[in-house]
Amino acid sequence: MRYADFGPHDIVLLLNGLGVSLTLFLTTSLVGVVLGALLAVVRYYRVLVARELVTFVTEMLKNSPVLVQLFLVFFGIPALFKIDVTPFEAAFFTLALNTAAFVYVIVVSAVESIDREQIEAGRVFGLTRWQVLRHVIAPQAVAFATGPLTALLVNQLQVTSLISVIGVVDLTKVGDILNMRTLKPFIVWTVVGVLYYLAAKIIALAGGFVERRLTAHSAWKGL
Repeated sequence: MRYADFGPHDIVLLLNGLGVSLTLFLTTSLVGVVLGALLAVVRYYRVLVARELVTFVTEMLKNSPVLVQLFLVFFGIPALFKIDVTPFEAAFFTLALNTAAFVYVIVVSAVESIDREQIEAGRVFGLTRWQVLRHVIAPQAVAFATGPLTALLVNQLQVTSLISVIGVVDLTKVGDILNMRTLKPFIVWTVVGVLYYLAAKIIALAGGFVERRLTAHSAWKGL
């Protein structure tokens, strides 16, 4: 076999890279969704100092390039505080916080879309603020936010391709390695693109299914 030929081991490399990308995507998405929702709850409860701090941090994360954030976490913060950060840790921390910032905006928008009269009615019937949040706001907010969250997750999957620049051997990094070895960029990047597309399509289909179920459930409940 010539040096530039593809081999069976390349399939294993691609699958390993895809596994790294999906692992980072799934874990950072889970952490980001939970953290973003918690930050939105802080805003709902109008904790003054915390609310202003949350708004400032999320604005910074939303309005700066993810690549710059990666460089800051991987190069800047370790140099400043004299600590060691692995490429995987830097990627995880950056992607989780970036996802949380956008989830925060989506959840806040979902909460604010709910008719205030429903919230007031819940309070009139003696529900506490926590009960109103749980039984009145949360079910409707989840149904409203599912579509935007699905679009965000598809985008965040694509954003994971940036982590290759700090040395994480994800799907994009494997593609770069194969491209350098085989000198067949069209084949390599077509395969890599198809794998990203299939993963994104699964996310979109799953999100659409959940959204349809939640919408139908909300309509049946009279919400």
